[in-house]
Amino acid sequence: MRFSIVPVTPFAQNCSVVWCEKTGAGAVVDPGGDLDRILATVRKEGVKLEKILLTHAHVDHAGGTAELARTQGLPIEGPHTGDQFWIDGLAEQARMFGIASGGSFVPDRWLEDGDRVQVGDIEFEVKHCPGHTPGHVVFHSPVERLAFVGDVLFAGSIGRTDFPGGDYDTLVNAIRTRLFPLGDDVRFVPGHGPMSTFGAERRGNPFVGDAAIGRTS
Repeated sequence: MRFSIVPVTPFAQNCSVVWCEKTGAGAVVDPGGDLDRILATVRKEGVKLEKILLTHAHVDHAGGTAELARTQGLPIEGPHTGDQFWIDGLAEQARMFGIASGGSFVPDRWLEDGDRVQVGDIEFEVKHCPGHTPGHVVFHSPVERLAFVGDVLFAGSIGRTDFPGGDYDTLVNAIRTRLFPLGDDVRFVPGHGPMSTFGAERRGNPFVGDAAIGRTS
């Protein structure tokens, strides 16, 4: 598997173009906007796009989804149905934050915890990780030891929980019980900022690291 991170929107959201080296088939993870930049990367790498994958439906992650799906003829997989209200409100989100949006859409496939997503010969496990949004999912490749985690976890931080449907304890529990057990060596692409590993965050993250949890337990 190969991937290229394409920062998009004024929030510098880490959209990713992911593709299978063997087949050339690929997907766009979280096309929040700036579709010209995303498609330039697709063309440069010779990727044959076959789907869109969404971790959640905040506008900086999903604002370009409807237009990309329409213009490129791509199915949409994700997020979990818990984010339906965020999808329905994409136009309002765009107005609030000043981000261009193609509006709402209907995913071709809603995802549940334990589902599998295929991109060429790549298989991702789906982990439902609510707390930042109710329907947030993570895409994890056990073979590649790599995960695309959206806004669940960052290098040294975690996702915000003050938006509608957010919950701090739920988010911390999802990270500790559904992500960290996948292995310290698993690298992850967050929704913003630099990559990290689950091990580095388990050891030192001030919100969900072992020491932080020990202090609050």
